[in-house]
Amino acid sequence: DMEGIHLRGGRIARGGLRWSDRMDYRTEVFGLMRAQMTKNAIIVPAGAKGGFFLKDRPADPGALSAEVKRQYVRYIEALLDVTDNLVDGEVRRPEGVVVRDEDDTYLVVAADKGTATFSDTANAVAAEYGFWLDDAFASGGSVGYDHKKLGITARGAWESVKRHFRDLGLDPSRDEFTVVGIGDMSGDVFGNGMLLSDKLKLIAAYDHRHIFIDPDPDPARSFAERKRMFDLPRSSWADYDRAALSAGAMIVPRASKEVEVTPEARAALGLADDVERLDGEALVRAVLKAPVDLLWNGGIGTYVKDAEETNADAGDTTNDPVRVDAEELRCRVVGEGGNLGFTQRGRIAFAARGGKINTDALDNSAGVDMSDHEVNLKILLGAVVRSGEMTMEGRNELLRSMTEDVNRLVLRNNFGQSLAVSLDEARSKEALDDFSSLIQALARDGRLDPAAEGMPDAEGMKARATAKAGLTRPTLCVLLSHAKLQAKQALLDSAVPDDAATDPFLVDYFPRAAVEAAGEGRLREHRLRREIVTTELVNDLVNLMGSSFLHRAGRDSGRGIAEVARAWLVASRIAGADEIRADFAAAEGRFPAETIYRWLLGLGRVLEQTTHWLLANVPADSGTSALIDEARGGLAALRGGFARFVAGEDRSVFLQRLGELQDLGVEKTLGERLITLRFLPQLLEIVSAARAAGTEEIRTAKAFYAVSEKLGTARLREALRAAAGDDPWERRYAQALADDLTAAQRTVVAAVLRDGDDPARALAAMEKAHAREFRAFRDMVAELQGGNCPLAAYAMAVRHLQSTAASVSSA
Repeated sequence: DMEGIHLRGGRIARGGLRWSDRMDYRTEVFGLMRAQMTKNAIIVPAGAKGGFFLKDRPADPGALSAEVKRQYVRYIEALLDVTDNLVDGEVRRPEGVVVRDEDDTYLVVAADKGTATFSDTANAVAAEYGFWLDDAFASGGSVGYDHKKLGITARGAWESVKRHFRDLGLDPSRDEFTVVGIGDMSGDVFGNGMLLSDKLKLIAAYDHRHIFIDPDPDPARSFAERKRMFDLPRSSWADYDRAALSAGAMIVPRASKEVEVTPEARAALGLADDVERLDGEALVRAVLKAPVDLLWNGGIGTYVKDAEETNADAGDTTNDPVRVDAEELRCRVVGEGGNLGFTQRGRIAFAARGGKINTDALDNSAGVDMSDHEVNLKILLGAVVRSGEMTMEGRNELLRSMTEDVNRLVLRNNFGQSLAVSLDEARSKEALDDFSSLIQALARDGRLDPAAEGMPDAEGMKARATAKAGLTRPTLCVLLSHAKLQAKQALLDSAVPDDAATDPFLVDYFPRAAVEAAGEGRLREHRLRREIVTTELVNDLVNLMGSSFLHRAGRDSGRGIAEVARAWLVASRIAGADEIRADFAAAEGRFPAETIYRWLLGLGRVLEQTTHWLLANVPADSGTSALIDEARGGLAALRGGFARFVAGEDRSVFLQRLGELQDLGVEKTLGERLITLRFLPQLLEIVSAARAAGTEEIRTAKAFYAVSEKLGTARLREALRAAAGDDPWERRYAQALADDLTAAQRTVVAAVLRDGDDPARALAAMEKAHAREFRAFRDMVAELQGGNCPLAAYAMAVRHLQSTAASVSSA
């Protein structure tokens, strides 16, 4: 009667189960599972997908509906028949099943095409089986978070739309903008999305029944009418109040053989003056190609491909007659609330022409994110219910009371990911080789097929590097997901998630009310504690540092991903990066997007330099929490008094940057905190030198900057970076020389501290005693200031300084 398949991307995996009407349902499910893998990069489980196919479909709609539900139950039973269970905390394997792998008790399912209303049915089957997850088995049921009611998928995709518009200098909460869309107001993603701004002017939309065109809508009146239709059960565009339409509006059946296009509709859709009549399919194509600000996809189907692709490549025969090429689109922004609306090559082609677009996996990930929070909340609170400290009714009420908190936690991820792609856009224009190296590494590991994702080959990369074009957002979205997936696996295979320093990630994943109800003891006993910590740490790191950071830092330091991530965590905590990022997020809208991005990219560079310093100078077995506390203690006095002791070239840079921030309207305290952060690796060096010399930090700082001013190391360090240019090997060589420069300066500072309480007097005496070495070094630095010197010249200067440092140290 039925065949089914369930594919999982990992031991902890989740994804929707669908009723498929395709004979090749295995191929369908496999393609969807691959897409689900990248979508699930921001949540705890890996991607999964399942589907079942009816061999005998009843013709009567009522009988068909009943048969689908009956076979869905059989499908769920079949999955549970081969799934391990937990009974009284012990793993119990199903009878009669030969087990060749590890214990496997995590099975979570989700609604999908044809099964959207079946969550309670699945949970009822799980209850009959006594499955340990109870009603966390299938999220979104009657005691869960209703995605359509909350509009979470649309709200998540809208975060991407707001980011795109912000990059274009437009605010969709304040500025009017035009929209065409795929879907109708009864649909979850389309309907909720079209109610997220009362400034939008919905020019046209279509679903499988109707084509709607309103050439010049009044934003307020049309918003009210859309809201009425959203609240009207099973509404269609035919229900739209004609009195609310503008002149020349049209609502016609999609199957129309011929439609007379009004002059107003023709103008709104950007059609040629001689276009007077179109059939329904041509009119749909005209809607897709309309010259508007936003194309909002809230429907089902693949409607846009690359010009070099065939309709067969799109894999959606139903919509072959209305599909258009990305090169024909005239919208500025695309919001992909629905799945598979574009082929990946279509997205890349649209982005290459200046269009703003991510991927569906990134845009509409809020639904899976909310489901994952629901599952993990129910697991956490289940322990409280079993203890008798809370009734099931009390748990349900607590879940309801936390709805807005869960919304906020989910949307935080959408905000962070879309912002991450904008930052990587800027990075890829400046350092494309880093991304090319990442792509090659992921391909070598079998994690990525660059050709299948439409990524540039070697020649294409060279051309983009020459043009400073960087990579397109759709490509960067894919890299972001794969970088996260790779990092999650590396961390789970390490001891990092067990480090007490990562506890805040576990606490912050849940609403405060849930933590208080369960207690932090139970929180740490959560069955997915390690996975939650890992997911939150990876999201936090990669969203700020970009997809290429972990690969680049690991390659350059010779360390593994887990070691780099731990060092970054220390760097982030001692820098107070969370507070600074919160300040930047609050500043969105008050400052131009490029200003916010410049600050965030600067923060990322500081944290990368600090991570590099920690990897080079701190033993790997140092306790993370103790290391953070020690560094914070030493840095407190230095950051508070920085303006009083910084000297030389570093002081000039400090005052210049501080002035720039104050000119932008940044208040002085925040400005000083931001600029001081730029010098964090130096301050850590000072703290380390103070510990080694057994002296206090301010005295060490004065000695450090006196040496820096005397030897010109700040200017030399900047010149090293500039001389490296864009060549990746030259950049790595420059970094190695900078490390040698730092070590030489450290040696001279130690000698100054050893020789007296007055750094200036000690340095003067040292220069007099080693006049020949100091003079030769200054002459060489002066020669380098002529510019256009190769790195080999700077290497000679660094070597000479090392020799000078060795002399003063042994004196």
